[in-house]
Amino acid sequence: MSSTVYKTIKDRRSIRKYQLKEVSDNILLRIFDAARWTPSAHNAQPWRIIVIKDPVMKQKLAKAMASEWERDLSDDGVAPEDRERLVKSSIEQFTQAPTLFVVCLTMEDMGKYPDERRQEAEHIMAVQSVAAAIQNMLLAAHAEGLGACWFCAPLFCPETVKEVLEAPKDIEPQALITLGYPAERPEPPPRKSLKSIVYQNYWGHRG
Repeated sequence: MSSTVYKTIKDRRSIRKYQLKEVSDNILLRIFDAARWTPSAHNAQPWRIIVIKDPVMKQKLAKAMASEWERDLSDDGVAPEDRERLVKSSIEQFTQAPTLFVVCLTMEDMGKYPDERRQEAEHIMAVQSVAAAIQNMLLAAHAEGLGACWFCAPLFCPETVKEVLEAPKDIEPQALITLGYPAERPEPPPRKSLKSIVYQNYWGHRG
């Protein structure tokens, strides 16, 4: 059995510092194609990807999200000097990456139910499908020699993100992915043991 896929999974890191080198459109298309082949509920493929490479737009989006975050930090009682430091760092992270993806969700081809319980479950299925597509893109990016990082900031200010990007009304921003050639190589973060995450009582059950 080939160990390539396992090596890719284990070697991938969340990268926050990038070289200035641009990522070619051909590579981006291969990454998007990896997302396209993600399994999804009903095969609805409910992901939509907004690509941002323009420095002006990156700055506009980063500042708009940071403004929302600063308001939340203020409500949480965070000191002004700490708010300023955190907001500045956030803007730098999102503007220094050569490419940004805002990954969104659409319910267009998902199931429609008259009751709230089943419709909520349908929405969760779409969220899970989009998350799986993001993972495919992260692994594809790593296989291409790129670095990426998955941020959930758009979940806290979806309307602001949509307004800045002039996005379609029927999509829901789920994540922001930074992408580029890595300028750092972080050590692997600690992982929980298999024993702590797998319910071993079910292993080998013959029923």
